[in-house]
Formats: sequence, structure tokens, C-alpha cells
Amino acid sequence: MNILLIRPKPHKDTIGLQHVMICEPLELEYLASNIPEDLKDKINIKIIDLIVDKRDFNYILKTELPDFILFTGYITHVGIIKQLSKTAKELFPHLLTGVGGVHAEVVPGDFKSPFIDFIYDKNGIDGFNITVRKLIDGKDVLQINEELKKQGCKKSSFNYKFPDRNAVSKYRKFYYYMFHSPCALIKTSFGCPYNCSFCFCKEITDGKYFARDVDDIIGELQTIQEEEIYIVDDDFLYDAEKLKKFVEAVKKNNIKKRYLVYGRADFITENKEILIELKNIGLQAVIVGIESVRTNDLKAYNKKTTKEINEKCIEILKELDIELYATLIIPLDFTKNDFKELTSWLRNLNTRFVNLQPLTPLPGTDIFESYLPHLLIDREQYECWDMAHVVLKPEFMSIRKFYIELLISYYKVIMRPANVLFLIKKYGIKANFKMLLGSYFVSFQYIQKIIAGGKLK
Repeated sequence: MNILLIRPKPHKDTIGLQHVMICEPLELEYLASNIPEDLKDKINIKIIDLIVDKRDFNYILKTELPDFILFTGYITHVGIIKQLSKTAKELFPHLLTGVGGVHAEVVPGDFKSPFIDFIYDKNGIDGFNITVRKLIDGKDVLQINEELKKQGCKKSSFNYKFPDRNAVSKYRKFYYYMFHSPCALIKTSFGCPYNCSFCFCKEITDGKYFARDVDDIIGELQTIQEEEIYIVDDDFLYDAEKLKKFVEAVKKNNIKKRYLVYGRADFITENKEILIELKNIGLQAVIVGIESVRTNDLKAYNKKTTKEINEKCIEILKELDIELYATLIIPLDFTKNDFKELTSWLRNLNTRFVNLQPLTPLPGTDIFESYLPHLLIDREQYECWDMAHVVLKPEFMSIRKFYIELLISYYKVIMRPANVLFLIKKYGIKANFKMLLGSYFVSFQYIQKIIAGGKLK
């Protein structure tokens, strides 16, 4: 049996961070490595990453002649995955298709289609293996879906083999995250222990949080060739005791890596000593959800932080020479003056990297239903749910003006001369040119929206 595991390329209208980052398809690598031993000689499995693989999809199908295709993707990929499934089945009517990933686990109904046979809404690795085994045994789609329903609840543990990174060996040189290149991914925990109202991450595990054992994490790190490691936990900086054990284990095993992680501002302000220890073993950068400088916003987001905590966090990271990638959510009631004050605040704190995201109530989150009356797009315009489009009607300015203010604020923070010179000195001209080119493509997409008057289609 020939099986293709496919990550699709984003829709052309999706305002994509793929212009400044392309990360490996970790979820597909896990599928490739966890095929049961007794099935391995009965299948041929390949990962196709259409973000970097420039071959035509039809050509791939005709070359590989798959019996089963599994897609992975986010909400922005829903329409594309449906179309690719249709294309595949029209070319090979006998072919079977499935879809997994975080969006399929939270809002599986979005993928309902006559061209998609299996939707993995929980325990994707186990569900995939059940499907493969049953297909080999000659079971039909209806029988297999009945078997998948018997899985019960989502697991709250993760006892699987390490991902098969060799399965994407021909693509690995293309995987990077901004200045971290080449970059590998590792996941050490699942879910989020917090309850931010806008967050999609906690929905994936039904609000549960669980972590891998430190020894297991170290074992995987020792198998990774890349020096740059992106720890893609929803919040890596959480359990102080576990982080201390992680530091000790990295030192004991003489692991030399450089790390990019997610962390909360309040943890950073309360655990400076742990940050120092992490810095000593290779911590290079932290993605922090600053979210807002306005008290009312932070309360509405259930963030449980303050402007003062955010400021102290930024100062600590600056003092320790740990790069900050700050993310902020821009709500509906922002005025031109709010943009101005936010920009001044970020510049005064010498913030070098910032991602300004228009408030996006993703389907599946706590806030989605309450924002339905304010939506500017149809629920099925999947490609626009990228947390970069303005999908809610601004209260005090036009959509076009909102895009303009976003772009101006971004460039005033990122492209100020002193910042550009610092980044060139730290990362070199070549790396900065690559980021500049990526930033241009994202900016061009925004400019297109501005020219069109903010229209989404």
C-alpha cells in the first residue's frame, strides 16, 4: 500500500508567516515513525511538503500512485485540503483520503466533504494506525470509521516513538524560523495550563495539560542534528522544577543547542534565575504573548498579567540578552491614538521584533460566538482566518485605515535605523536580507488589502 502524508501549501490569499518561517511537519514525522512493526513491510509511506516541494500536485499523484493520502493543516488550509482531496479522487477514484491536525481535532465538522473519507478528531497517531491496519485487512470506509469512533476520549499522555526526521531529509535545509536556521522542532508538553479567552491551543486537548518526562526529551534532543531548536510547546516556561531538571539534564549530557521557546511574561518576571540558567545552556529567544498594554484588554483576554509585568519581562530579557518576539492582539476599538501610543511604548522599550495580530475569534474558542455579529467574512472563507486579516469590523476607523495603521506601527518598530543596524551586526547581511524579503511579501499582501479598500475578496 502506498501512503502519502501531505502538508499543503497555504492559499494565495492567506497572509502567511511562511514568508519568514517554514517549520518541519512534525505531526507527519510522528505518523511516519509510529507505524506498528508488523505493518512496516506492507506499506510504503512518504511525506510530501508542498510548501517547499514545487512539483505539481497531479504530477506527484501520477508518480507516486497512492492508495491513501493523509493531509494535515490549520483552519486556513480547510478549503485547500478539500480541493486537493477532490482532485485526487477524480484522478484515482479508488483512492482514500483523510485529514488530521489541530483544526480537525477542535472543529472536525469543517472538513466534512464527499471527498474526505476519514477525519481524525482525536488521538491522530492511533487513529491513523487503526485506519492503515483495517485497510490492509480489507475493511471498507464505513467499517473503519466505526472502529475510529470506539477510541473514546482524547489521551492525556504521549508515549510514542520520536518523530522520523529522516522522512523529510530532502526538505530539511528549507526549515527555519526567522534567524534560526536551519531549525528543528520538538514538542515537550501538550495543551496549556492557562485559560486565555482567545486561545485555540487549550481547545486542542480539551483544556488538559500534560508534559513529557525530561529523560524522554533529552533522548530526542540527542537524535536531532540541527543546532537551532524550536520548542513548540504552547508554554514551555511553566513548571519551574521541571525546567531546572531540564537544565541539569542538558548539562549532564553535554547537549549543545540553541533554543527558541514560548513563555509568559509573568513567569519570566518571577523566575529570572531560571532564565539565567536556561540562557547558559543555549536559550536564545522567547516568544511572549504581550497581547496589550491596556488594562481592559488584558482583563477581557483573561490574560492575568499587567502592563507593568510586560514591561518588567521585556527589561529582564533585554538584560539577559535573550531575544524577545513580542505578539500583540489589536482589538476592534483601537483608534489612531491607540496605535500611536502602542508604537511609542514598544519603541521606548527597544522591542526589536513584534507581531501585531488583529483580534481573531477563531472557531472553536470561547469568544467565537460572541463576535459573530461583527464578522466581516463568511465562516467558510477559511483562507482568511490567519490572524492577520481584519475579520472584525473596526469601531473607530475604516478597514483600510486599520490595515494602514497596522503596517505603519510595524515598520516604525521593526525598521527604525538603530534596530536595523543592530540586527545586521548580530545576524549578518545575508540573514537580514532574507527576513527583509519575507517582510516585503507580507507587507505587499497588506498593501493589496489597503488598495482594495480592505475588501477580503
